[in-house]
Amino acid sequence: MNIAIYTLGCKVNQYETQAMERELTARGHALVPFEGPADAYIINTCTVTAVSDKKSRQMIRRARKQSPDAVVAVCGCYPQTHPEDVKGLDVDLIAGTGDRIKFLDLLESAAREKEPVVNLDQALRRRAFEVLPAGGLAARTRAMLKVEDGCVNFCSYCIIPYARGPVRSLPLETAVEEVRRLKEEGYREIVLTGIEISSWGHDLPGKPELIDLIEAICREAGEMRVRLGSLEPRTITEDFCRRASALPNLCPHFHLSMQSGCDETLQRMNRKYDTSRYKKSVSLLNGAFQRPAITTDLIVGFPGETEEEFVKTLDFIRECAFAEMHIFPYSIRPGTPAAEMEQVPKAVKEDRATRAAAVAEEMHAAYLQGCVGETFDVLYEQPVDGLYQGHAPNYMVVAVEGKDLHNRTLPTRIIGIRDGILLGEHLKDCCTCR
Repeated sequence: MNIAIYTLGCKVNQYETQAMERELTARGHALVPFEGPADAYIINTCTVTAVSDKKSRQMIRRARKQSPDAVVAVCGCYPQTHPEDVKGLDVDLIAGTGDRIKFLDLLESAAREKEPVVNLDQALRRRAFEVLPAGGLAARTRAMLKVEDGCVNFCSYCIIPYARGPVRSLPLETAVEEVRRLKEEGYREIVLTGIEISSWGHDLPGKPELIDLIEAICREAGEMRVRLGSLEPRTITEDFCRRASALPNLCPHFHLSMQSGCDETLQRMNRKYDTSRYKKSVSLLNGAFQRPAITTDLIVGFPGETEEEFVKTLDFIRECAFAEMHIFPYSIRPGTPAAEMEQVPKAVKEDRATRAAAVAEEMHAAYLQGCVGETFDVLYEQPVDGLYQGHAPNYMVVAVEGKDLHNRTLPTRIIGIRDGILLGEHLKDCCTCR
């Protein structure tokens, strides 16, 4: 079959789509663009907000309109939490967030039998981690490796624990085997991802910690870079920093989940830390690494957020001096406690998002300026607008003049900044070019 896939949402969804792509091509199917005709369409959905639900529905309807006789198969978080909504969208196969290989079996069956199929389990009862092959089919530069699934934090704005179930961890030995395979396939960087990777190991015998996994993966990775996904701030301890800073191939880029810089707001969000603990994590990282890139997410206009609380958040993010921030106006997720709280007017949320973004842009510019004159080993990925772009270990984008640099790591001196991108020049005589 010619199969088209559309993926919404987080890196975990992207990882699982890549795994399905590998499996489908191994079974002899062809992958085709989602925008054109196909024998089957897979929509891997997201349900983190009501807006995500809407986008998922739009893509389902688009698939049906493009090829009325094709098999339309829907998986992911939206049907896991809202199956009745999906059943009303003229879908041939409905599955959730579990057992992707069985989902593909059912897809093939639906194409043969022409009968609608619903295959959903109860996510909160899951206890096993589904091992899927890491790595995509395209340019072998950066591979995501899912090491954890599920979450038990139950933040007041989030429905994901109900969509993904409890914490399940990829065993350390299996993770190392996957890294070995990715190295043999020629990947140059691995990104550890999951729904909440800081919880890795909580369900395994002996309850190993995330840093144990990171050390094992970095040892096996060799010259491959290892990058971490989003971290819960309490993961950052003195022991974590001491051990992590001794790993030469671990990227000094740490995305610390924050959501608010005000303790009262964090309490309403049911986050498990306060601003004091968060600031300690930032200080520990800055003390252990040379100018690490510390990035974060911020939700503005959370229910009940006053102007005073928002100003506290602005002051706090300035103290942390983030290298980069992702800022979101709060969006209602029906079915969560926050949806029943007193809502902040839309205009106020948009104003606060604009004000926070201005502060974030100032901090980002300052971080980039601090990179000028420094030399980084840059992993080059693709040509853009006449220059070749790649990422430094701190995940800042670097552009240089050059051709045929794909998948090469080159020492690069930063000489300037243009439109938020670092401009570099190669140190061509350096023996570390590879």
